[in-house]
Amino acid sequence: MNLEGARVLVAGATGVLGGALTAELAARGARPALAGRDPARLAQAAHAYPGAPTVLFDAYAPDSCARAVDEAAAGLGGLDAVVTAFGSVAFGQATQVGDEVHEYLMAVNALAPAAFFRAAFAIMRPGSMIAAFTGVVGERPQAGMADYSASKAAMCAWLVAARREGRTCGIQVLDIRSGHLDTGFADRPVAGTAPPMPAGGDPRRLVIAVADAMEADAELLHTTPDGTPVAERRA
Repeated sequence: MNLEGARVLVAGATGVLGGALTAELAARGARPALAGRDPARLAQAAHAYPGAPTVLFDAYAPDSCARAVDEAAAGLGGLDAVVTAFGSVAFGQATQVGDEVHEYLMAVNALAPAAFFRAAFAIMRPGSMIAAFTGVVGERPQAGMADYSASKAAMCAWLVAARREGRTCGIQVLDIRSGHLDTGFADRPVAGTAPPMPAGGDPRRLVIAVADAMEADAELLHTTPDGTPVAERRA
């Protein structure tokens, strides 16, 4: 897709990845709409994009996710892309993490992005795109992260099916399965404590690759063991 003039909703624009991606897309000529949970942080992030619509959502409330899509589309006069760049993580043995934590992770990491994308599919035209940051754990679940891995795997599976459906109506689906990044995400779990991890990858390097992948109509973006982003046209 051509990012020049593209109307792009970034859900999670107040976070490290979402904020960096919003800046990269805007630098390439896109017209962003910013979505976030915290009104103060959202207003602060919007200062860099005068006139850009801002919408609030709660990832634990799917109806607010769908409403955010409709409000962003109204503010921009339509949407050409919707990107979800938010999530929650938890750590702990599979037999020890409680049901409440598992349900929360599923809601935030799978149900909420799906709600954004269902609403987007309803209004988007051929040539549009949806994109989600899922992560490598979606295809390679990790010990001590069973519930988090399961929530991301659920989103990956949803995207695979949605991609097949989107091909018939001309809507692209991009799955961003990056490795561990230096965003501080692992330091903010909803439960448990992060195990020792290697140094995270550069978020800036990844968002540049994401924007490149969007322009190339790629379907999958993953990172090699050394952190190099690799885009594939066909997943």
